[in-house]
Amino acid sequence: MSGKQFETSLRFLAQPGDVNFGGKVHGGMVMKWIDQAGYACAVSWSGAYCVTASVSGIQFVSPIHIGEVVTVHAQVIHTGRSSMQIAVDVRTQDLRTGASRLATSCVMVFVALDAPDGKPTPVPAWVPNGESERQMQDYARRIMDLSKVMSELSDLRGHEVLATD
Repeated sequence: MSGKQFETSLRFLAQPGDVNFGGKVHGGMVMKWIDQAGYACAVSWSGAYCVTASVSGIQFVSPIHIGEVVTVHAQVIHTGRSSMQIAVDVRTQDLRTGASRLATSCVMVFVALDAPDGKPTPVPAWVPNGESERQMQDYARRIMDLSKVMSELSDLRGHEVLATD
């Protein structure tokens, strides 16, 4: 079934055990939900075991409150040979008022493996369908370019730290 399902949504109720001392769902819990939805999307698309390679541009836009319905939507926006870039949006809905809003968003990279401790394995190519999907793929490519720059800067920084020891 690989290459057929390019998006996945998980939906649940924010519970008291999910909150921080300020009474709002803590960022670590939101990141866990993001990773789960991203994983489900990556496996559904690739048909293979997948691992998280990176998370880029995570933005906590608005808090999530106890009792709100949380929808974590993940969709493939670009594929490489064995990797997939997946956009993840976390939206909340107040059941009393029906008001909905974006809480968090990011782009994740997953790599498909031939086994849990295996090697990267090819994934089906994702082809955008329509202008909005083409824009998302362009966005994914820009993030890839920025990630390369960040990686180069990290390498330089690591060398500087080693040089001063």
